[in-house]
Amino acid sequence: MRLRTLLDMPDLRLAVVTGEDQLDRVIRWVVTTDMLDPSRYLSGRELVLSGLVWRSGPADSEIFVQSLAKAGVSALAAWDADAGTIPDDLIEACRKHRLPLFRVPEDVAFATVTEEVVRHLSTARAADLTAVLDRHRRLVAGATEGAGLGSVLELVGRDLGMHCWVVTPTGRVVAGSHPLPDDIDPAGVARVFLTAPRLPHRLRTPDLSIFPVAADTTSRVADWFIVCEGDWEEWPPERRALTGELAAIVALERVRSDDRLSVEGRLAQELVRLIVAAAGTDEILPRLELSGLDVLSSFVAVAATARGNLRPGELRTLLGEILPGPRTAPPEGGPSGAAPPRPVVGLLDEEVIALLPVPAEHDVAGGIHRVLQTLAPGLTDSGLAVGVSDVVAAGELRGAVEEARYARRLAAGRTDPVCVVGHDELATHVLLLASVPDDVRHMFRVRLLDPLRTYDEEHKADLIRTLETFLQNSGSWTRCAEQLHLHVNSVRYRIQRIEELTGRNLSRLEDRVDFFLALRLG
Repeated sequence: MRLRTLLDMPDLRLAVVTGEDQLDRVIRWVVTTDMLDPSRYLSGRELVLSGLVWRSGPADSEIFVQSLAKAGVSALAAWDADAGTIPDDLIEACRKHRLPLFRVPEDVAFATVTEEVVRHLSTARAADLTAVLDRHRRLVAGATEGAGLGSVLELVGRDLGMHCWVVTPTGRVVAGSHPLPDDIDPAGVARVFLTAPRLPHRLRTPDLSIFPVAADTTSRVADWFIVCEGDWEEWPPERRALTGELAAIVALERVRSDDRLSVEGRLAQELVRLIVAAAGTDEILPRLELSGLDVLSSFVAVAATARGNLRPGELRTLLGEILPGPRTAPPEGGPSGAAPPRPVVGLLDEEVIALLPVPAEHDVAGGIHRVLQTLAPGLTDSGLAVGVSDVVAAGELRGAVEEARYARRLAAGRTDPVCVVGHDELATHVLLLASVPDDVRHMFRVRLLDPLRTYDEEHKADLIRTLETFLQNSGSWTRCAEQLHLHVNSVRYRIQRIEELTGRNLSRLEDRVDFFLALRLG
C-alpha cells in the first residue's frame, strides 16, 4: 500500500506534517519503536510508529531520523503524549532527510494503527497473490507445462512470509517455499496427515497446520498435502482463502504429473498388456527399450490390488510413488548413487503391474513392505495385497509377471491391512505354473474341472469345493467331512461322483496332483 492510503482510513485520522510530495512511497510493514537508533531492526519500506520516548533533547531527533532514513523507512508516524505535540526539531529533521511525517491523534492507540495497516496490507497482498496464483492455475490446467510448484510456493513465502511445503503420504517433499527446517520430520507429519480425524489439522510441536489437497476426490494414502507454519485457526480470512487457492493449484499439478495419458504412460500400459498376453520377445524387447529401460538389465515384477475405498487409478499412482525411481530415494538397503530408471507401471482391470529394473541383490519386497508400513495407519478402511517376483532377465518377464500375480493372490488371502509376498514364499509348483503358456493352462483346467462345474451348476452339488477340501486335508475322509459339516458317507459319495465324471482315481497320487494344479490354475 502507498502512504496516501493512510489518509483514506477514517478511523486513524492521520495528518501529514511534512513530506506531502512523498506520499507515493510504498509501505511494506509496520514497526513500533522507542529506540534512539532502531536501524538494525529495520529492513526498509516500514511505517515506523514512535511515542518519542527516546528523545531527551533536540539533538536526538537528528540521530533518530537519520537512522530511519538510512534504513530506507517509508514514513514516521508520531505523537508525544507527555508534551501533547510533535517537537519542531523532529519536524525539521524529517524535512532535512526527506522522511514523511504523520501526526497520530492523541486518542488513537498505536496498536489500532498497526492493526488497521496490517489488515489492509494482508488483504491487498492476498488479493494480488491470489490473482497470480489463479493465472498459474489456468496455466497448469492448460496445454503448457506450467511454472511448477516451486515457483508458486516461493512466491507465497516471499510476499506473505508464509512458509509452506507440499508433501506426499510417504513423507517425500515435492516442493517448498523454503528448505525444510531440521525440527520438522516429513515422515512424522505424513503419519499425522494419514491419521488426523479431520482436516485441516494443527500440529502443536512443531507449530504446523496440515491441509489436504483433494480430500473430496482422492484417498489420503494417494493424495498430497500442504504443510504450513503456524496455527491456521488464527489466520485472517484472506490467508485461509489463499490456502484453498494453493490447494487447488497443487491438485492440478498432481493430476498433471500423472503419466497415464502421456506417451510414456501409454507405452507402459501397452508393454504390460503384451507381457500378460504372452507376446513373443520380438514384440516385448523393442517396447521395453521405447519405455526407457535397458533390455540387458535385470528386472523384478510387482503386482498389487487394493480392497476398500482405494480405487485402481489411485493404487497405480501409489505404487509408482513407493517403487524406487527418479522421484524417490531407494528403499533401505538399496543401492546409492544415480537414481534408477522410472518403473513401468500398467493397470489391468483392478490389478496394477509394475516392471522394475534392479540389481540382482536388490530386496524389492522388503523395501516395498517398509514403505507400505508407513502408510498402514491410513488404510484402516482399505487394504493392499502386493506380490513380488524373483529377479529375472528381460526375456523372462512373462514368467516374472505370473509369479508376481500368484504371490499377490496369496497376499490377498491374508488378513493384514498391508501384505507383501515375495517370490521366496511361493511353493515350487507356483514357479512351475508361472512359465506355462496360457493356452496350455486353460486346456488343462477345462479338461479336469469343467465337468465338475457343469454338474455343480445343474445339481447344486458343490463337488469342486468338496474336492478342494479333500485335497487340503491330504485325503482324510474324516477331517474333510468335519470341515464341510457332512457325514463321512456323503463325502465318499461326492468323491465317487468326481471320479466318475472325470475318469480319475483320487486314491492315486498323480491324479491328486493333477487336480491340485488345476485348482491352483483356476
